[in-house]
Amino acid sequence: MQWLAIAFGGAVGAMMRHLISLWSYPVFEGRFPLGTLIVNVTGAFLIGIVYVLIVERGLLGQEWRLLLMTGLFGALTTFSTFSLETLLLWHNGQPLTALAYIFISLVLCLAATAAAMAITMKYF
Repeated sequence: MQWLAIAFGGAVGAMMRHLISLWSYPVFEGRFPLGTLIVNVTGAFLIGIVYVLIVERGLLGQEWRLLLMTGLFGALTTFSTFSLETLLLWHNGQPLTALAYIFISLVLCLAATAAAMAITMKYF
């Protein structure tokens, strides 16, 4: 049942991401990634709400965590998880670890994408 919750949430999240991208593309005609910005900010906001309701307050069962946080928000954006993890580090008294996580994530993800593009362009 847990896998179905994740799969269902993921399917809905992926469709939402696509629909938001389709809707937002004409606004800037591809000159600014508005759709990605919208899903990242929305996902970050919503994961904050759901985290409090499920983890902090226990108002929803753990199956909702899988459906919403892992499935829906995971497919909509992984930036929401990154945002939550960073804030939890900060709130748990690890501000330097949080800042390091931000810096390392940004640098390594950009480097990984650049490397993958360069390797793929060269060999394929």
